[in-house]
Amino acid sequence: MKERDSYRLGKVQVTITETDKPNKLNVECFDGEYHSEFTVSEYEFKNYRRLMNQRITQAYKNIDEEE
Repeated sequence: MKERDSYRLGKVQVTITETDKPNKLNVECFDGEYHSEFTVSEYEFKNYRRLMNQRITQAYKNIDEEE
C-alpha cells in the first residue's frame, strides 16, 4: 500500500496509507507502546482531518490517564 502522509501528534506517529478499496484510506497510530488502526474515506480525511487528529490525541491521552 502506498503511503499518502505521515506526521506526529505529540508522541503519536500517524501514518496514512491507501487501501485496496477505492476512496478509502488506512490510518495507523503508534506511540511506541500502543497501536491502533482504522479506515476513513477520502472525504473524511480531507474535510475532518482536524477532528480526527483531536480524537486520536484524546484517545492516547486517555490511555495514559488510565495507567
